[in-house]
Amino acid sequence: MSTDAVHQHQFVSLNGCALPVRSRCSYLRREPFAVGIAFQVERGQWVEWSFARDLLVAGLSEPAGIGDVRVRPDLSVDEDYLILELESPDGYAVVEMLREDVERFLDATIALVPLGAEEDHFDVESLIDEITNV
Repeated sequence: MSTDAVHQHQFVSLNGCALPVRSRCSYLRREPFAVGIAFQVERGQWVEWSFARDLLVAGLSEPAGIGDVRVRPDLSVDEDYLILELESPDGYAVVEMLREDVERFLDATIALVPLGAEEDHFDVESLIDEITNV
């Protein structure tokens, strides 16, 4: 049996929140360069972000990202955690994720689409159709 997507739910620590926040990581074969992460802010309401899978991979070993999304290992406090910083005009968030969870998620995405093989799974024609039919 073949699958076209990877989804993983986990609890993460979000700055300013006393309790862990439910999160959902996702990866779609038809969007091979991107990963998605969503945070449940209320029952049935999620805030979603999408960014490059390569950024998440790079952030496992060193600080990565210069824009709205930055990823880095938390070597100063606890190497078992990965720090995800998200910034938008609406606010700023620091998310602590268990490194083991992120590695398991990335392993599943790589099993679906190996690193470096993203172009083989990317449908340029569909993207052009989507952009031009807005």
